[in-house]
Amino acid sequence: MVGKLNILNIDSDKGLRKALGRYLVVTEDKELPLFLLCDSIEAEKMESEGMLEMWKEHDKKMNELNWMKNQGLQKEDLTETDYSLLDLKIDLAEKNVESCTLCERKCSVNRKNGKVGFCGVGYHSRVANTFVHHGEEPELVPSGTIFFSGCNSRCVFCQNWDISQYPTKGDIWEPEKISDWVRKKFNNNEIINVNFVGGEPTPNTHNILKSLKLLDVNIPTVWNSNFYMSEECIKLLSGVIDVYLSDFKYGKDQCAKRLSNLPDYTRIVKRNHLLAKDQGEILIRHLVMPNHVECCSKPILKWIKENLGDNVRVNIMSQYHPEFRAYEFPEIDRNITADEYKEVVKYAREIDLWNIETQPMI
Repeated sequence: MVGKLNILNIDSDKGLRKALGRYLVVTEDKELPLFLLCDSIEAEKMESEGMLEMWKEHDKKMNELNWMKNQGLQKEDLTETDYSLLDLKIDLAEKNVESCTLCERKCSVNRKNGKVGFCGVGYHSRVANTFVHHGEEPELVPSGTIFFSGCNSRCVFCQNWDISQYPTKGDIWEPEKISDWVRKKFNNNEIINVNFVGGEPTPNTHNILKSLKLLDVNIPTVWNSNFYMSEECIKLLSGVIDVYLSDFKYGKDQCAKRLSNLPDYTRIVKRNHLLAKDQGEILIRHLVMPNHVECCSKPILKWIKENLGDNVRVNIMSQYHPEFRAYEFPEIDRNITADEYKEVVKYAREIDLWNIETQPMI
């Protein structure tokens, strides 16, 4: 497979194996992606029950999945079910969309009835673009990226603003079309993972889960997100997503509110990282921004070291440049300097945060 050459070239990276060991094993066909295991666990269908009882059944079955995921199972070891844990997750997601709390905005609108939330996303998912991405981290390349329109954030410097801030852009993709695209690219040896991104994938959780139900290939899943999802959402993703590719932007709530309109940011994003570390594997992206080294970059790296340690991979990114409305905010209306970036990398090393990826100044 084309992409596996990239994995072999970085096989000596001990930090990568420590943080993303299971993901790498799945790419080598030695383990199954979590969504296939999830779909093999029989669950009780609870059509007439409320969400509380459904969640109890969900949590009970998740214990089975947590045992299964490191047993080295192959497809022939799995059993077919009439109704699986993945089906239960889909039903829970569908109920959630009737009063949407998938992200921490918790708009509670009924998106099944044609309404949209803060994100601008309705019941049907719109895809602005798909392509085989060679510009991601080396361990993810070539990545099958699916860019969903709409977002629950309002970053004034968004580099994908033409997708995130225009939720009607692109075409409606039903779950069948999503799974067909992934299957075709994987079977043609073009991609080594499916990468759900945007915009933001969170409002599309129900359709993403349904697309995975239709997918039958041994491909790991990547959740490329701003990590502002709700606890309910991350529970739905548990046992389905192999790699959480998080965008950890801010170390200070005031910065998050002013530049991205994300209230209570640090508590929510820290909580979600702690939940994610027990569910899958984490690759954190931190974009160094001008004039935000002391208030954001250093506190974020310190928190990662103290709470996640070297069991996660951190990509310290250097490519910030003003986009969208950034020129309206003097503090971020320029590229970062080499000194700013070097200061962040130096700090990571001073606190012994060694499992990092660095980039040249662009």
